[in-house]
Amino acid sequence: MGNLASVSKALKKIGVLHSISADPEAVKAAETLVLPGVGSFGAAMHNLESSGLAQAIKERVARGDVKLIGICLGMQLLATKGYEPAECPGLGLIPGDVVPIEAGMPVPHMGWNDIRILNPHYFEGVNYPDFYFVHSYHFKPDNPAHIAATTEYGTDLVAAVQNGSVFGCQFHPEKSQQAGLRVLQNFFNDHA
Repeated sequence: MGNLASVSKALKKIGVLHSISADPEAVKAAETLVLPGVGSFGAAMHNLESSGLAQAIKERVARGDVKLIGICLGMQLLATKGYEPAECPGLGLIPGDVVPIEAGMPVPHMGWNDIRILNPHYFEGVNYPDFYFVHSYHFKPDNPAHIAATTEYGTDLVAAVQNGSVFGCQFHPEKSQQAGLRVLQNFFNDHA
């Protein structure tokens, strides 16, 4: 479920060779994983579970030899559980919950917002940290150290998370012009 075409186009633009696959064996063999997503947490997790991809992703990350980036809903799926439309387990790669935005502002949160960078690892060289968001739910990590960036939308919302080699961004880097492309370049060029 997702923004596969726009993410693929962004990866081509920055010179990243990639393939799109729903094959768990391809996930187990991949050098780097990209988990994009648009839509409902529950439906996306159902798709990942029923296809065997959820287990393949969890096993691969547990091996410790792969980097993973989750984008928008893909970031939310990294959580322990989400509540869209009802309570549902996530991938559990970054402990926390995905809950409705309750900020006294229009929902979905849609449009351009500056972010406040807390962990600069994948944000180096981003001179104007303005990114494009579309979401009605937000990730609340259990450990504040996993918050890589926040954005202000009536309250502080998590804009990016990181736990070791697992990174996620609530914003759409593929739709965020130069700043978004730089985040993707930093992620794919980092060999740590």
